[in-house]
Amino acid sequence: MLKSLAAAFRTPDLRRKLLLTILIMVIYRFGTYIPAPFVSYVNVTKCIDEAGNADLLTMMNMFAGGGMLKLSVFALGIMPYITSSIIMQLMRVVIPRLEELHKEGQTGTAKITEYTRYLTIFLAVLQSSVIVSVANSALFPGCSVQPIPNDSVIRRLATILVMTVGTALVMWLAEVITERGVGNGMSLLIFTGIAASFPTLLGTVSKSAGGWSYVALVVLMFLAITAVVVFVEQSQRKIPVQYAKRVVGRRTYGGTSTYIPLKINMSNVIPVIFASSILSLPQMIAQFGNPTSGWVQWLRANFTWTSPGYMLAYVVLIIFFAFFYTSITFNPEEIADNMKRYGGFIPGIRAGQPTADYLRYVINRINWVGAIYLAIVALIPHVVFVQLGIKSASFGGTSIIILVGVGLQTVKDINAQLQQRHYGGFLR
Repeated sequence: MLKSLAAAFRTPDLRRKLLLTILIMVIYRFGTYIPAPFVSYVNVTKCIDEAGNADLLTMMNMFAGGGMLKLSVFALGIMPYITSSIIMQLMRVVIPRLEELHKEGQTGTAKITEYTRYLTIFLAVLQSSVIVSVANSALFPGCSVQPIPNDSVIRRLATILVMTVGTALVMWLAEVITERGVGNGMSLLIFTGIAASFPTLLGTVSKSAGGWSYVALVVLMFLAITAVVVFVEQSQRKIPVQYAKRVVGRRTYGGTSTYIPLKINMSNVIPVIFASSILSLPQMIAQFGNPTSGWVQWLRANFTWTSPGYMLAYVVLIIFFAFFYTSITFNPEEIADNMKRYGGFIPGIRAGQPTADYLRYVINRINWVGAIYLAIVALIPHVVFVQLGIKSASFGGTSIIILVGVGLQTVKDINAQLQQRHYGGFLR
């Protein structure tokens, strides 16, 4: 990897792309520390210290690079863009028009991207409105000061407007990285936010009863999980495909052998994000209830990330969403039709519907392995932190999966661009 980076910086065009990507990542980190208008940074810092790690917004704050709880200009980070992209992907199943646009190629994709941007702005307005509305009450339970002093309607609207504009700017920065930088912009900004939270986690662990011995244990655990994630994320189930020979005019096409690569973890970290979001709803509801009510106390006791019931529901939801999301994003009928159209077939399997049934059978078996892998990797840090008495849900298996996945993909993109330039020089 270091050799690839060194070779990349020696290539002028690729060096410009890498420097642009790094500059945007620095701008993104800088924006998470700029407080929104009328927000008292001193009061926010005090509230964070008094409230500790809130289970409700932990994951969203991590994806926002820590800017959400700081009520910064980039408080929402890339989360509205991620949410809108996932929603548009899921809506293709419900709305036939979106599926038609998806099949139209570049023109249809540009239209879907435009709809995604509009939805991102709408979600940014909605989420920033909620955050600003509860900033002085439910966002930091038990805080002795107000993050937004002298709160008024005008001040709320101004803060909401700036947070929405900040989200639009983050969305634009992500697209600039994708188009003119290296790698996927949305993934790299998530990577930046998560990586920035790792030193904070180690600082929290070092202040616990175990001190630096716990830090060493946590680092070893993360290294072991990283090795497992690298192995699984690089693993593939290769389904062989044979193409029959076709004669078109004076030319012969086909007669080649290839394969369909199926990842073990087809759904990536989406099931973990969905499961965490659903399990955070009871805590969200409890924030607005009377603290002395029985149902509020029951929700707070049974839907915290340290309770056994929460962990069991976490595992069940991860497995469910792994199958659900894969069934939406992977279409065996479409693959079987494309293979049949171009004369391709799986050896021993008839073309058409039998091929689709076979692909569905294989992907269902792979899904069990991928879903259990996701559940174990996401749950192990939670269990270890509970046993060690460390109150921190901000960094776990989900974070490692994202960091490793984005890192591997970025290195692949750099290597691909280096090979293109190498082959170009060789052919000349």
